[in-house]
Amino acid sequence: MNLVDTSGWLEYFADSVNAPNFSKAIENTDMLIVSPICIYEVFKKVLSEKDEYYAIEAISLMKQGIIIDVNDVIAIDAALINNKTKLGMADCIIYQTAIICEAILYTQDSDFKNLPNVKYFPKK
Repeated sequence: MNLVDTSGWLEYFADSVNAPNFSKAIENTDMLIVSPICIYEVFKKVLSEKDEYYAIEAISLMKQGIIIDVNDVIAIDAALINNKTKLGMADCIIYQTAIICEAILYTQDSDFKNLPNVKYFPKK
């Protein structure tokens, strides 16, 4: 399973230099899980930079993956991750979602780069 964090989705939608690093994971929708946190962050960013139409289009693509709802187990385990790593709340929830689903987290967010089961691609 694969989980692409917000930075990867935004690269993909912008067709930026790093987009190919995320396209394989995003386009393999049978193996793609999506955190509602990423949906929130992508919608917010696209809405602020474009408009609601583009934001809804972006989310439509994201919803082709399997949405993993945040539950009490993810929330508690994310808090434990925060206690060890000092990652922010959203990042902890995204990372714990990947862990609980035995997924690889694809990101260009340097906060994740040294964590297990992360494919980190530096921003170009």
